[in-house]
Amino acid sequence: MKELRSSVCIVGVDESDEIGTLPHKSQLTLHLEAIDNAVRDAGLKIADVDGIFTAGQHSPALLGEALGISPRYIDGTSVGGCSFIIMVGHALVALHHGLCDVAVVSHGESGRSGVGVTRTRDTALSGQYEIPYGFGPAPTNFGMLTTRHMHEYGTTLEQWAQVAVSTRKWAALNPKARFRDPLTIEDVLKSRPVCYPFNLLNICLVTDAGGAVVLTRADRTKDCAKKPVYIWGAGEGSEHVSVSQMHALTFSEATRKSGQKAFAMAGVSHKDFNHIMLYDAFTSGPPIMLESLGFCKPGEGVHFFEEGKSTPGGTLPINTNGGGLSYTHSGMYGIFPIIEAARQLRGECGPRQVPNAKISLVNGMGGMLSAAGTLVLSNEP
Repeated sequence: MKELRSSVCIVGVDESDEIGTLPHKSQLTLHLEAIDNAVRDAGLKIADVDGIFTAGQHSPALLGEALGISPRYIDGTSVGGCSFIIMVGHALVALHHGLCDVAVVSHGESGRSGVGVTRTRDTALSGQYEIPYGFGPAPTNFGMLTTRHMHEYGTTLEQWAQVAVSTRKWAALNPKARFRDPLTIEDVLKSRPVCYPFNLLNICLVTDAGGAVVLTRADRTKDCAKKPVYIWGAGEGSEHVSVSQMHALTFSEATRKSGQKAFAMAGVSHKDFNHIMLYDAFTSGPPIMLESLGFCKPGEGVHFFEEGKSTPGGTLPINTNGGGLSYTHSGMYGIFPIIEAARQLRGECGPRQVPNAKISLVNGMGGMLSAAGTLVLSNEP
């Protein structure tokens, strides 16, 4: 797989025209705005796009129709919020082998306003054997995983709260972030209880938003407007769907596998990264991802946040856009960490710019730690 390293680049990224509470915009509109913005960011035209990758309610075929194009390659892999991270890996392979020339990975979701959202009944095993017993909404499942982590490793409510506090410091530097006001541990602990051990500020936003990423082969980047971001490595993994089938409640095997693949393809180790983007639907997510990826021992992920390593000026900046906790989270968040990583590597982030950003890690989960995708990105070939 090492022959794929640096053969494909991210050349355009952007969000929809607006993110937040948008009852006047459909999910399709959010898709189309993001795609149009990202394609223009790349210095290309919609007619150049011949590969469409998306997950969620709208199919890649529908996006092609709405864009007025007939793509040569489509991918609708849907395994939760990390689908878009995984799709970058799929696009890498498709572009490398000439199955398409310009690929778009797109997301659009009316997570807050519910415009055009079709509610479906869960008929999978979890719908039969877990939901009837109270394990349905994400806070119940993640609450159980997080409580188990506290039992096994002595993690505290204050340490989980610190994740939200650290991430808010980055959001304060991002004009697009939903919440930018300063946050304290006490604020988190005093916010409305939702499901133990989570209070409201331990949980991600619910917004309406779109995002898109444009990719092409490295030998075509001379035709693009922005500095290319090279895909050094990509990996994916899956472990379970039902939480009751997890190998261990405090560890993501899917994350471990996806990281192992991406690191091997890129030829990097943990010490090589100077920027990290992690999926943060809940404050327990990033520490558990760091542990599952091997950045630290089990139970030690919270130290990255309480010791200030992850914050502005820290030794390993994490979630520099403000994350799903403070920037935006439409439901399937995975496209947005890719957008932020690309902008950091292009040096476009203004006051939140990570100095000398060279190698960025993007990792996301899908479902209840069910699936995972990992990317290693760099501004050097």
